[in-house]
Amino acid sequence: MTAEFTAEESKALESIDKAAVAELLLDLIAVPSVTGSAAESELQHRLARRLDGLGLDVDLWSMDLPALRATPGFPGTEAPRDEAWGLVATTAGDADGPSMILQGHVDVVPPGDPARWEGNPFVPRVTGDVVHGRGACDMKAGLVANLAALAAIRSAGITLRGRVAAHFVAGEEDGGLGAFGTLQRGHTGDACIITEPTSGTLVTANAGALTFRVEVPGKATHASTRDAGVSAIDAYLPIREALIRFEAQRNTDPDPLLAEYAIPYALSVGKLQAGDWASSVPDLLVAEGRLGVRLDETPAAARAAFESCVAAACASDPWLSAHPASVTWPGGEFASGRLPAGDPLRDLVQDANADATEGPRLRERGAPYGSDLRLYAAAGIPTLQFGPGDVSLAHGPREQVSLSEVVEVARTLVLAVLRGVGTK
Repeated sequence: MTAEFTAEESKALESIDKAAVAELLLDLIAVPSVTGSAAESELQHRLARRLDGLGLDVDLWSMDLPALRATPGFPGTEAPRDEAWGLVATTAGDADGPSMILQGHVDVVPPGDPARWEGNPFVPRVTGDVVHGRGACDMKAGLVANLAALAAIRSAGITLRGRVAAHFVAGEEDGGLGAFGTLQRGHTGDACIITEPTSGTLVTANAGALTFRVEVPGKATHASTRDAGVSAIDAYLPIREALIRFEAQRNTDPDPLLAEYAIPYALSVGKLQAGDWASSVPDLLVAEGRLGVRLDETPAAARAAFESCVAAACASDPWLSAHPASVTWPGGEFASGRLPAGDPLRDLVQDANADATEGPRLRERGAPYGSDLRLYAAAGIPTLQFGPGDVSLAHGPREQVSLSEVVEVARTLVLAVLRGVGTK
């Protein structure tokens, strides 16, 4: 059934510039804005100029990193950085009218081994309708969709009753520094759409994630007399077995929004270091990894459960009971978060997308990874994720996005904004 649009909706939808969408996406991918790099800050300044050109009220500021780190609830970081810039641009509108946030992060993860890519990961490659490159779907396509929607509303000459704010943030990939600093500055709204890649679904909840470090002691000796020592590698094995059982227990009966995933709350050891000489029995093993935080579970509760698991494994082992492993929590803290049941933002985006695409309603689900959603939700702002791209391609050498999908998301955002904040 063909959707019926108001005259203003039709004009705004017709004003989406598909050629400009493609050009801007290529430009943004070409900026190697890896988390914590100078290029991350460069991109914030470039986006600020573009938002200023759209006639928005732009707030571009250098974040006070020491002050933020000392603020309760600071989400932590992993990448070294000397600076971070916040960027919020707001449309004109009645201060007492409804307000909506369109949010996206500007940072990308490192490209990894260049040999895995077809060409330079920061030189975008186009094959038909598809754009390839680091950050293509995670999440420069989402930034472009936000900008395209704002540009189309302005080009159509529409005056909004309420206000729309673009929150473009740094440091999402390693904890959420940018979103945290933006909220601390006082930028808020009645609802928030984060245009992370959602693979054609509507994401209304996120599991969380914590980074752990387990240090397992051993007893060093010459390899020829290894029976006189204790290998930290061997000592780690009962802890590893306990963690496997721990993960399985935490993934029984998951929340329905995450039931489609084989392991919604994954526990993964991503880094192991042990020993400093081939002919020595290693006296220390360091295991670093990621612990999934369950929906509605606090990070403190997740940490306590993990620490109890490691402590129990040590208590049942002859060596570790006298020489227990230690657990610390470096890096970012991703809590879980969700859109409240019955919140109107869900239907607003569902209806806008169905009308924009003349297709079925989006399937609702949760995501097994952390994002900025939880920070906005914790601030009392109803938040969901809907954006272009297949999240399974993010962070890998096949990262790509369809230009037509970027345009479809921009069309959905146009309708969601016009219907959510109203027009005069």
